[in-house]
Amino acid sequence: MAKKNAVAAAQNAAPAEKKYMKPSEIVTFGIGLFGVALLTGWMPDYTMTFFADFAFKGKGFDPSHLAALVTSVFGVAGFVGAICELVIGILVDRTRTPLGKVKPWVGFGALPLAIISMLVFVAPNTTNFTVASVWMFVIYSLYVAISSAVESPANCFGALCSPNPKERSSAISIASFLRSVGQSGGQVVIIVVPAIMKAIMGQQQYKNAEGQGLDLIISTAVCALGMIIFVMIFFANNKERVPYTNEKVSLIESIKVVFTNKNLLMVSLTKLTGFGRGVYGTVSLYIAIYLLGSKGLKLALMLPMGIGTAVGTLLVNFVLKKFSTKKTYIIFCCYGASALAILYFVSKGIGFNSTLIVPFLILNFFCGIQHGNTNVTPNIMIADCIDEMEYKTGKRQEGLAYAGFGLISKIASAFTKVLSPFLVYTWSGYQFSTSQNIAYANQSDATLNKFLAIYTIIPAIFVILQFVPILFYDMVDEKKDRITAALAEKRAAENTDGDEEETEAAPEAAAE
Repeated sequence: MAKKNAVAAAQNAAPAEKKYMKPSEIVTFGIGLFGVALLTGWMPDYTMTFFADFAFKGKGFDPSHLAALVTSVFGVAGFVGAICELVIGILVDRTRTPLGKVKPWVGFGALPLAIISMLVFVAPNTTNFTVASVWMFVIYSLYVAISSAVESPANCFGALCSPNPKERSSAISIASFLRSVGQSGGQVVIIVVPAIMKAIMGQQQYKNAEGQGLDLIISTAVCALGMIIFVMIFFANNKERVPYTNEKVSLIESIKVVFTNKNLLMVSLTKLTGFGRGVYGTVSLYIAIYLLGSKGLKLALMLPMGIGTAVGTLLVNFVLKKFSTKKTYIIFCCYGASALAILYFVSKGIGFNSTLIVPFLILNFFCGIQHGNTNVTPNIMIADCIDEMEYKTGKRQEGLAYAGFGLISKIASAFTKVLSPFLVYTWSGYQFSTSQNIAYANQSDATLNKFLAIYTIIPAIFVILQFVPILFYDMVDEKKDRITAALAEKRAAENTDGDEEETEAAPEAAAE
């Protein structure tokens, strides 16, 4: 009787509407993601230019061999990251601590991530191409592995912060917004650090230091310290509130879950079908250099896009009130492809010159709106998929679900990291600087025009391809509401059973 009453009470009280998180927890969840993104958000693109343009300048390496090496390094590291995502997901689901499943990974992984990030920008002084190659492969693969051990659990926390889907979606949206701000925060550091260096060293000495990538090393140290501080704020204030199941997770079962849950697979495949949209990130650094005049001004280039992303995050929340996650995702993808195509044709009409700067930056804002969708909606979908998996199997495996998404994301990233340097350094006809005191060489008009295509029309094609898997996603509307209600009833019943066991045990303890 007590059990039935508890279930009925759960139904009548609409437990899915209960608020579990304190306002400060929603903020500090976002602060934690902000801290991680402050370091990891800009590392891949600047690591690529460090390896290609700075690390072994003046060592006599053949430019074509160096370009091929950089392409291979990022491709291999991408697949290393994919494997790490799956392994880390399994380990997260096997983690049982008083702190929870994911918090230990984020909190205790911050310092190793800071250290390896610093080491990425400390190249060995060698003229041996083999030594340089081995160092690049090892150091960047280590960075990818350790960053996966922090980023993936940090993203996974959104599924654990609350059993209320609406509260969970709101928390993920706010955290995703702060994460996107964190990515821009790293760009601010890369502007401020050189400005301070110029003031202290003078213009000429700064140019010499920049030619060796010293500004990147100092910027990394600042971002690494900030990451540790912000992650500790999250670590101290946030709790995991969704109970986890205690089943052992095997590798075979894990792979099966990743590839047999249709909805999780569809969300994950958006990364694979849309892998080429990420090539804009690498070339944006070179557009900042050759259109705006400095790699430090990448922030000026990306700031309108970052503001657009923030606005897009707010718009996603508004659209989600009117439409399902599926329809919201498709709407924003169609919009994003259109915005990028418009930017391409406007850029082609004006040409790669100073006249392009103002319209380029304005249109960048509108292109950025689409990123609000890709930053928020998939994470909400994954959290819903975890509910569906628990409903069907009785097992709640947040780490594995996000690992499945992360696995395919990292495979897609590997493809992106192979495609990006090929497009930027080979297809475009990019010329490397050979002077110790000149960071970047002049480029031809043909190269600059290809940079525009890499930034706009190529990503636009992949943005359209990105939403194709979502056409088959069905964890929406009545199905989602039914599963949410069923899980609420199940947890209410489990709590009642626990109370009854304690009540039965009490007389026995008293008798003893």
